[in-house]
Parts: sequence; structure tokens; C-alpha cells
Amino acid sequence: MKELPEPLFAVYALSLPRGHGFGSRPPAGAWTTDDGASVGVLTRDDSNVFGVLVMRRRVDDVWTITDAADGISDRDQAMRRIGEALVEGKAREPVPSGVPPRAALYDLGSRTASDVFGLLAAPTHHRAAWMLNQLYLALPRPDANWVSDCQTGNFHTRLWEAILLGAFREQGHLVTQPQESPDFRIENRRGDSAWVEAVTANPSVPYNHFNAQEVAPPTEPMEVFAGAAAVRFAKTLGNKLLRRYDQLPHVKGQPFMIALADFHAAGSMKWSREALIGYLYGHGAEVVEVAGLKQPRSLPFTHLLGPSRFPAGLFANEACAELSAVVFSNACSIAKLNRVAITTFGAPAGLRYMRMGRFFDRAPGALEGRPFCMDIMSDEYRALWPGEREPWSAELEVFHNPFARHPAPRRLLPEATHWFMQDGEVVCASHYPHQILWSQSMILDADKPAPTLEDFLRRGAYIVQDDA
Repeated sequence: MKELPEPLFAVYALSLPRGHGFGSRPPAGAWTTDDGASVGVLTRDDSNVFGVLVMRRRVDDVWTITDAADGISDRDQAMRRIGEALVEGKAREPVPSGVPPRAALYDLGSRTASDVFGLLAAPTHHRAAWMLNQLYLALPRPDANWVSDCQTGNFHTRLWEAILLGAFREQGHLVTQPQESPDFRIENRRGDSAWVEAVTANPSVPYNHFNAQEVAPPTEPMEVFAGAAAVRFAKTLGNKLLRRYDQLPHVKGQPFMIALADFHAAGSMKWSREALIGYLYGHGAEVVEVAGLKQPRSLPFTHLLGPSRFPAGLFANEACAELSAVVFSNACSIAKLNRVAITTFGAPAGLRYMRMGRFFDRAPGALEGRPFCMDIMSDEYRALWPGEREPWSAELEVFHNPFARHPAPRRLLPEATHWFMQDGEVVCASHYPHQILWSQSMILDADKPAPTLEDFLRRGAYIVQDDA
């Protein structure tokens, strides 16, 4: 057996029921066989008592636990047990009786791949493709049509589920899929739990997401907070609420959250989060000039714009008390897969992966975010994140309903940014010091000079390919 690098084990560990949550017995080392089909993990607590965990690939590539033990006082004894389990060339584990084999994500069969799924075959996106496959294999019980959806017209819906799994298990939660719906049940070691239903905001008229011409963002404050994007979110969330997941026997009396990702217009993920805030809480903000100085001013409203006149403020009263919170991310993309994989394992030769956007500016009186443009393999970018690799939960935000009948504790998703009511105002608390308001990723030719922020915004000759 040979030592397994910690970054690779961190990916494989997302297949464990609690992911990275080892509690008081963290890993002290991991080993694998040359064929990569077996992994043995040595755990150790503060009392120098050891444990063993062995994972093996099934014939359908899904990881399964074949051995687990705690309370071993001697390290050599624990290592012998790992060595006995890591036998080279041993046949893979069978799929348990009654469990359908996991379909291969790369096998199209008679299906025609969507352009965005086909992008994963490009050398620039091989790491993203590998990472998506690992997340898919880690899902406890994906739908029977998960693969066909991912390969064709519902790619982004399935991508969102995969990224959510990565974020939940990265935070050490027990993640299960015990029922057909909602999609996930998550639980931390304190016993806090919630059900999570994943959904995407989709366009009223479908469009090809691959290299689509981006829609210009709204500029007027009311359009930003109460315009077409807010209406699309209202319809998407409303359709889910009509299904009354909160009344299902296995959900009733427990926190219930909807996880929302936005694809309602090309490029809208970069600017639509303000519309979600506007719809949920019934107010936005505008910049006004007072005595020659610019300052923010609250912009309350009771209805969204447009002929439908949707009421604003889903979380403004008790009418929607069954919904505990809305989980959101502005980074449900292939670019996210690439960034996590590349900050973990490195970039392909000859290519440079850049990210530009704006950080939340915490300086007093700041009215807009701080721009940034970084190579994701640079020391500057990697220093933003624990362990110098981008986490799955970096862009995750939780908008809490102050009138929730069964509130979701903030400690249930400790590495997310949380929005909640405090002293009559909506405030946010971030886990990561550098909260990213929006971003765009691109793949560049590494032989050319690194672009400046201005070069990046001009999208000139540096660009090899947009990272969708």
C-alpha cells in the first residue's frame, strides 16, 4: 500500500456519510492500493487511541465502507488491520442486493449530450468532469434519471444537487436521501437537522446555456430588487411551496429549506442575488446624495414590478412560516468544479484559470464591492481559503425566515453566510473573511502575461474559453 495524498482523500471522504466530519477522531493518515480501489484511514483522538476506516470501490465505482473500528490502543495494531484490508488486485465490492447499480455518468447510451455537458469533454475541463463524477458517486441515493438529466436538458439542476452535497459534507454533516423528496436530510453532531429541497430558477423560454450572450443586468434600483429576476424567484419558490413538503409525515415539525440556484437568464447568476433579497424581505437599497456625499437609503416595497403584481416580502410576515430558510449560491457552475479541483490538484499545463469579480467591502461607508482579478493558483488567491484550496461552501448563503415555525439553526451550516433579522434590520454574518458578491471565471493561455483587471473586463485576446 502507498500513502494517499490528503487532498485526494478529502475528495473521496465526501462519499462518507458524514463527509469530513470525523468528530473527536480526525484522520492521522490515509493509504491506498496501486489500483486505487481501496483506501484505509487511520484515525486518532486526543488520548492517542486509534481507529480504522476502510473504503472500497464497488463494481459501479461507488465507495462503500468495508471495515470500521475504534478503541485500538496500539498504532501498529491499527496499521496491521489497514494493511490486511488493502490487498492489491482484489475484486471490487459487489452492489448490495436490492440496490440499483450506479449508472456511469460518461455513458451516453443513445442520448445526445447537451452542449454544456459536452464541454466537460474538453481538456480545459477534465478536472471539472472528474470532480462532478466524484460528487455524483458520493450521492447517497440519486434519482433513477439523475444521469440522463445531467447529460441532457437538466444539467444545471443536477449540478446544483452535486455542489450542495459537497458543501454539506465538507461541513461534516450526516447527509442522507431517505425519501424521494425533499432531496436531502442534513444533520450535525449536535442533533440539529433540516430537510432541503433543491431547485433552479429557469427561463420562461429555454435557451442554450453554452456560450450564451449574457443578458445586461438591470440598472435602476427598483428593477434590481423587484424586477424580472425577483418575479422569477417568486414563481420558482411559489411552485415548490405549493407542494407542501412541510406536511409530509417525515418532514412535519422539522426545519425545511429550499436551496435555490439561478439560471433564469444568461449571466444572471452574477447579479440576481439582490433580487432574491428584495423578494424575501420586501426591501432593497439605493444610493442617494446628501450634502454632497453619497450614502445608502432603504428602498421598501410591497409588490414586485410587472403585471403579475406579486407580493414582496415572503419573509415579512407569518404567511410562509413553514419555510425555514432559502439557501442560495451565485457559483453553481462548471467553473466552480474547475476551481475546487484546480486549487486542490493544480492546473493543466499551458493553461491559466482566472477569477474576477467583487468582494464584499466591510469598510465603514462602503457602497460597492472591492474588485479583484486573480489567478486561482496564485498564493494570493489560495490564501483566501483554509488549506489553500477553494471550499464548496465559499459562496453558500442562507436567508433565514424570521417568522419560521421551525427555524433552521445557523450552526447547522456554519461555513455559509447567514442573513437574519436583528433589531429590526436584516444583517449578515460571514464565515469566510472574503465574501464574494459575484464573479466570473475564464481560462487563459498561460504563455501570455497575466491580465490586469481591465484586460479581463475587456475580454480580449487572452481568452481561450469562457469557463461556463
